[in-house]
Amino acid sequence: PIAKKEAKELQDMIQKEGKNFKLQPWDWRYYAEKVKKNKYGLDENELRQYFPLENVREGAFYTANKLYGITFTQRTDLPVPHPDALAFEVKEANGDHIGILYMDFHPRESKRSGAWMNAYRKQSALGKKVTPIITNVCNFTKPTGDVPALLSFDEAQTLFHEFGHGLHGLLTKCNYLGVSGTNVVRDFVELPSQINEHWATEPEVLKMYARHYQTGEVIPDSLIEKILKQKTFNQGFMTTELLAAAILDMNLHNLTDTKGIDVVAYEKEAMDQLGLIPEIAPRYRTTYFNHIIGGYAAGYYSYLWANVLDNDAFEAFKEHGIFD
Repeated sequence: PIAKKEAKELQDMIQKEGKNFKLQPWDWRYYAEKVKKNKYGLDENELRQYFPLENVREGAFYTANKLYGITFTQRTDLPVPHPDALAFEVKEANGDHIGILYMDFHPRESKRSGAWMNAYRKQSALGKKVTPIITNVCNFTKPTGDVPALLSFDEAQTLFHEFGHGLHGLLTKCNYLGVSGTNVVRDFVELPSQINEHWATEPEVLKMYARHYQTGEVIPDSLIEKILKQKTFNQGFMTTELLAAAILDMNLHNLTDTKGIDVVAYEKEAMDQLGLIPEIAPRYRTTYFNHIIGGYAAGYYSYLWANVLDNDAFEAFKEHGIFD
């Protein structure tokens, strides 16, 4: 019902512009951006000025330091996977070595799109202590001239998200390699990353790291208020496209015979049975749905399930103080 209401708002915006075509899935994000600007007066380009990449990264470090006492020191003497990447040594409050974190944030020809965390070396302690070497990889626009890399608000949340996975890989304490770091049940793996996103939007944290790249001015309360107001914007769409993909994933894994299957036709039939509205497509179409082979196989739903868990868990911080 929420997605249908959102679709109507987008269709109204199309009519308002004097166009007479019916909203299609590929129009959604373009018109959602227009409706958001109209509804909340939030201009993405204005917002970007307050999110230089370096500041957002320092905001993530600040949050982890306040929560766990850990520190991040850049190391220029270590080999890096690419000249654009940075290396940081992570230590306990008492100075003990925890591990190494690489941050590789800019696109290049040899790099796939998206954002992820990975481990060059996982933590283990069977016989001898092995410390982790973790990498956070993203595809944020590079700096140009005297303008630093400026992130959209979504990208700032992505950095906090992947950093949450990074913390999971760094702070793990297991004897066995096979269960250390992010080698946990699918229903939990997105919790450390998604709970970390909550701090990115907390006014107290925003005022620490969101500063205008030219003036150093702290993000004004009026902009913070707009950010918080639009947090639930477009959630009908987001939830519907994710659920559609999760159910498609489950359906595919329930097939007992795939001989001669036409995956495009199968997908259409599955979505028609669901009653998926034509203005929305599954988040990933079957032909490029990476999560269904290995990794999240039959578990793509876990993003939403972890969302339930992380919202519940963050309430404990809200009750006791976000840095308790």
